[in-house]
Amino acid sequence: MNTDYIIVGSGIAGLTFALSVAESGRVVIVTKKDDAESATNMAQGGIAAVVDAADSFAAHVEDTVEAGEGLCNREAVEIGVRGGAAAVAKLTDWGAEFTTEQRADGAQTFALGREGGHSARRIIHAADMTGKEIESSLLAAINDHPNIEILEDHIALDLIVRDSPAGERACVGVYVLDEGTCSVISIVASVTVLATGGCGRVYLYTTNPDIATGDGIAMAFRAGVPVRNMEFVQFHPTCLYHPDVRSFLISEAVRGEGALLLSMSGERIMDGVDSRRELAPRDVVARAIDRTMKMTGDKHVYLDISHLDADRVRLRFPNIYAKLAELGIDMTTDPIPVVPAAHYLCGGIEVDMDCRTALRGLFACGEVAHTGMHGANRLASNSLLEAVVFSARAAEVVKRELGDREDVSDSAGYCVWEGNAPGPVSEGVLIDYNWDIVRRLMWDYVGIVRSERRLELAVERMATIRREVTEYFDRYSLNSDLVELRNIALVGELIVRCALNRRESRGLHYMEDYPERDDARFKRDTILMGGSIL
Repeated sequence: MNTDYIIVGSGIAGLTFALSVAESGRVVIVTKKDDAESATNMAQGGIAAVVDAADSFAAHVEDTVEAGEGLCNREAVEIGVRGGAAAVAKLTDWGAEFTTEQRADGAQTFALGREGGHSARRIIHAADMTGKEIESSLLAAINDHPNIEILEDHIALDLIVRDSPAGERACVGVYVLDEGTCSVISIVASVTVLATGGCGRVYLYTTNPDIATGDGIAMAFRAGVPVRNMEFVQFHPTCLYHPDVRSFLISEAVRGEGALLLSMSGERIMDGVDSRRELAPRDVVARAIDRTMKMTGDKHVYLDISHLDADRVRLRFPNIYAKLAELGIDMTTDPIPVVPAAHYLCGGIEVDMDCRTALRGLFACGEVAHTGMHGANRLASNSLLEAVVFSARAAEVVKRELGDREDVSDSAGYCVWEGNAPGPVSEGVLIDYNWDIVRRLMWDYVGIVRSERRLELAVERMATIRREVTEYFDRYSLNSDLVELRNIALVGELIVRCALNRRESRGLHYMEDYPERDDARFKRDTILMGGSIL
C-alpha cells in the first residue's frame, strides 16, 4: 500500500494530525483494535487551557514547571500553554461539545474545573467523559473525510527504514500485521507518524486500555531512534479497587471538587504530607497512598466525596456515578475504594518542537513522544493539551515542507517483510507466562517506590526475558500477543535501565536509597540510544 501519510494510532494525537493534513494528501490510519479504543477515549478529566481572564499563561507555565521538578523544557511548556485556547477552538470546530455554564451577565462560558497542581480553575471538560466526547467528535470528522482511511485490527510490527538518496537513514513506512487476513503488509509513505500512546500494560495494574503496550517506543528504538526519560512513569493515585472491574479511573477532578483521601480507618492521608493536601501533584499523592497501604497492610484506601451536595456530585460526575452505582457503590453516600495504578509515561521518543525524530520521515506525537513539556511529572490534564498543540504543529510543518518529503516512489520492491509469517502459536503458554512475568516484575520492582537492589535484579531478569522473547519472535508464527510481548519486554527494560541510572528522587522517580533530589548530577534527561545510556 502506498500513501502520503501513515499514522499509527487513533487517539487524539493521531486523529488531530490526520485532520490537519488531510487536504494535502491521502492519509492511512493504522489501529490495533477498533478505531475508538484509545487512552483518549478513557480520559475523564479534561484539557487544561487558559481561557479565563482571572487566569494567565504565566501561572499555567509555572504550575507545569513546578510539577516537572526541574526537567521541563521551558520552550515546550510555553508552546503548549500558549496554544491551549487555539487547541480547544480546533476541537470545538471538529464537533466537540464541552460543558458550559451561564455567567452573571447571561453569557455562556466554559465550566472550568480544577485539578491537582493547578493554581486556578482551567480544566475544560465534557462532564466526566471528556476523552469520549473528543474521540467521538474527531472520529466523526475523520469518517466524513474522503482522504482518510482507517485500518482497524492492524498491528504495526516495525518501521521500514532505508538509506535515502541524500545518504541518511530514512523511515519510508511501516510493516503491519493484518489480523483479519493473517498477513503482513507493507505500507509505504512519505511521512510516518507514531501516535501509539503509552505503555501502561507493561505494569500489572494500570488505568490504560489493553492496547497500551509501548509499540511506538519499541519500534522507534529498534530503528535506532533515541528515547528519553523512560524512568518517569506516572501512577494515577485513584484507580477503582473492585474485583469485577479493572482499569476504571476515578478522575482527579473528583479531588478537585473537594473529595478527601482516607485510610480504611478514616484518617486523612494527606495531612502533614503537603500543604495542598488532595490537590498536591500526582506523584506526591500516589506515594502517600502507597506509604499508607504498606504501613497498614490494607489493599486500598478511600476517596470520599459524600460530604458534598448529592445533586452537585451526580451532575458533575454522571459517568463515574453511574458506573459505581452498577457496582453497588453510591458515591454520594459511600467512600470509593481506590489504589494507585500505572497511568502515563512522561518519557518517550525524542522529538523536537515540531515532533520530528532523528530518523528522516518519522514523526511522533502524543504520549509516545518526549517533547519535554512534562519534565519529571505531568501536570493533570496537560496531556490532551500537548497532544493537540504539538500534533497540529507537526502537521503544519509537513504541509509547509511538501517538496522536502522523502521520495518513496521506488520503495515498493524494497519493502518486503522478511520475518516470520503470521499464524497460530504452537507454544502459547510460553507467551502467556512471560506476559505475566514482565508485568509482575515491573509492578513489584519498578513501581511507585524503587530501590537500587530491586532495580539491579530487574535489569538482569528483564534482559533474560527479552532474550527469550526475541527467540520466540524469530522462531514462532506471528500473532498480536507475541508482537506485544516483544514490545513490552523491550520497553520494560528501557524503563528499568533509565531508572537505575538516576540515583536520586525526582518527580515520578522515587529511590529509597537516594531520597533527595540531586540537581548537581541529575538535572538532565536520561537518553537511551542503541542500547546505551548517553
